[in-house]
Amino acid sequence: MHDETSARTFAEHSQNFQEMVSRVERYGILEKPDGYGKRVGDCGDTVELFLSVRGGQLQLVTFKVEGCANTVACANTVSYLMEGRILSDAWQLTPENVIDFLETLGPDHHHCAELAVGAFYNALADYNRRQLEPWKRPYPQR
Repeated sequence: MHDETSARTFAEHSQNFQEMVSRVERYGILEKPDGYGKRVGDCGDTVELFLSVRGGQLQLVTFKVEGCANTVACANTVSYLMEGRILSDAWQLTPENVIDFLETLGPDHHHCAELAVGAFYNALADYNRRQLEPWKRPYPQR
């Protein structure tokens, strides 16, 4: 049984939510990412995030999702909010930032924001590990 929030139609969502579901320019796999993170939620949704870092700044953040539109919106929001940021600021991202940006993500889908941010943290941690072992960089780790 779905409550009123989860039954919301696409047109009833905020402009930000609609854009994050629809825009695909950040959707995809980076062949040789500087950082890679993946999370699988209890709901079965999977989020993968790929980072390209230059000079301590996130140049490109792409994602791949196997899951619902809410998870797509959250992963795309992480990418949108973090691209261009310096790495030290990137760790400040929270699921609440994603929820606030999307405006109409229902409480029953807040776990999608947690999933996307968790995958992002995993990608940041992977980037940090790769900096300690630069000989592994040419090999994508998926």
